[in-house]
Amino acid sequence: MRLPALLLSLVLLPALSCQSQNTVFTRSANTDWAKGIVWYQIFPERFRNGDTANDPTPEEVPGAYLSWRVHPWGSDWFEVQPYEQKKSKLFYDVVYFRRYGGDLIGVIEKLDYLKKLGVDAIYFNPLFEAASLHKYDGASFHHIDNNFGADSKSDLERLKQAAETEEPSTWIWTSADSVFLRLIREAHKRDIRIVMDGVFNHTGPEFFAFEDVRKNGPQSRYADWYDIKSWDDPATPQNEFDYAGWWGFKGLPEFYEDENGFRPAVWNYIFHATARWMDPNGDGDPSDGIDGWRLDVADQVAPVFWKKWYRHIKEINPGALIVAELWDEASEAVKDQRFDGAMNYPFAYAMVDFFMDKNTAIDAAELAARLQKLYKAYGRNTLSLMWNLIDSHDTDRMASMILNPDLNFDRMRSPRDNPGYRVRKPNDTERQKQKLVAAFQMTFIGAPMIYYGTEAGMWGSDDPDDRKPMLWDDMVYANEKHHPLPGKTRPDDKNQFDRSLFDYYRRLIQMRRDYPALSGGDFSVAEEFTSGDMVAFYRSTPGQRLLAAFNRGDAPRALRVPDNSIAQVVWGEDSRPLTVGPRSFLVIRLKKK
Repeated sequence: MRLPALLLSLVLLPALSCQSQNTVFTRSANTDWAKGIVWYQIFPERFRNGDTANDPTPEEVPGAYLSWRVHPWGSDWFEVQPYEQKKSKLFYDVVYFRRYGGDLIGVIEKLDYLKKLGVDAIYFNPLFEAASLHKYDGASFHHIDNNFGADSKSDLERLKQAAETEEPSTWIWTSADSVFLRLIREAHKRDIRIVMDGVFNHTGPEFFAFEDVRKNGPQSRYADWYDIKSWDDPATPQNEFDYAGWWGFKGLPEFYEDENGFRPAVWNYIFHATARWMDPNGDGDPSDGIDGWRLDVADQVAPVFWKKWYRHIKEINPGALIVAELWDEASEAVKDQRFDGAMNYPFAYAMVDFFMDKNTAIDAAELAARLQKLYKAYGRNTLSLMWNLIDSHDTDRMASMILNPDLNFDRMRSPRDNPGYRVRKPNDTERQKQKLVAAFQMTFIGAPMIYYGTEAGMWGSDDPDDRKPMLWDDMVYANEKHHPLPGKTRPDDKNQFDRSLFDYYRRLIQMRRDYPALSGGDFSVAEEFTSGDMVAFYRSTPGQRLLAAFNRGDAPRALRVPDNSIAQVVWGEDSRPLTVGPRSFLVIRLKKK
């Protein structure tokens, strides 16, 4: 999670003893299952509304106004609806109050969609109970958000009566928790793994421990959990209570840390909460639980904690995957046994700099040097686990990156900060660039990750515009014709599920499955074919060797591979001599030497 643009104030479990039945997974000995697989990132509130009965109410949305309601899923994203205009007519004044009703029931409905696409694993943005739409301000780490479940009102009432503390013996199972466990079962039946977002550096103000601190002050049993700067003096009229918030935001109070990490009670709570989702019925078989964690702002938590937490997780499930949110090269943190891998943002930087930028674009030699540097830093085994993303909830979407070249990767990427940012839909030429980048992502060493909707044609600038409701082929959407800034105009763009783009991603993933060298092979730069606008590399296993060549330029490039060394043209036109067309690529299976 990068610094957000705006942070606002923010049924009993059935048959737990049977949770591990009818699943295809057993205890994994290691993380080999995650090497080279295809990931799909879901931002839960915007993916699919499977049950409108659990939609948020105004009382659950901090700062909601009298006219507030759940936003229509298919509306023009930038159009300020009549109910919102009673608050403000300015888009960025109202967008953060929006809720669309996405939930886990909707995810379950669309697991077959993900299976058809070829997805092997899902990474969920935070699922824990929280006031915000993004859920990085957790109210606990041991309950799924009530609006993601099946009986939100009952869940809230039962939680009020439960008198839970940090002790696991006081914890109940809500209907939302139960729905999440059902999702795990349904995903596992389809050979799809599940990874949760762990946000352990900070909480929301509604977190049970922080609420007790605000209520009871220094006498709270949780008084030392947080980084408290000053307590209120009841003898004065003002409230002197102050504490550290993430990046200064008081809506995200930070846990106290020193050279030993968090306080022991905080360690214990996090350890118990994470174990709850890894082995829900506590029978020692983790097949009914999640398959790993993605760790938010991992660089801001003491390594001493991560190392002990890492061992704790591996004791529960040796095959659990632990991936850190680190925006720079992170090989030392992996070698230090804090994490198994990281979100591979340096890979994303390289993709933008070579394929998308114009005036500041790097050439093929520089791209190849960066890729070789990553390979040398991580080695084959770790690089195979790295999440090779292009876009995420913290960036503008890939399609919009292409429309807005030569910008810092994570700055000035929104009309809110950059009035000249193009918000229109990509044209055919720009979509071709997206396809070329996607092909590179699906053929390079590592585990490619798709941000929800990228495969469906979604576009959008940085937060909040990268978090539009998902495009579905069974829904009707209004054209996007409004601009978020007063006085500015944009084209009237058709907004609908892009079937041809979806099929393209599906075929790329199928190619990756059909040729083991792409998903599990070694990597080396094909220097003889790499120069200027064209970069090429080899992927190889003992039984297979592939050559992939990418031409970003506007003119065709010859690929001088001797005919007698070509076993098959896997993707692309099989012309002789071989030619890589403009903004196109070839994948060739070579004969064994």
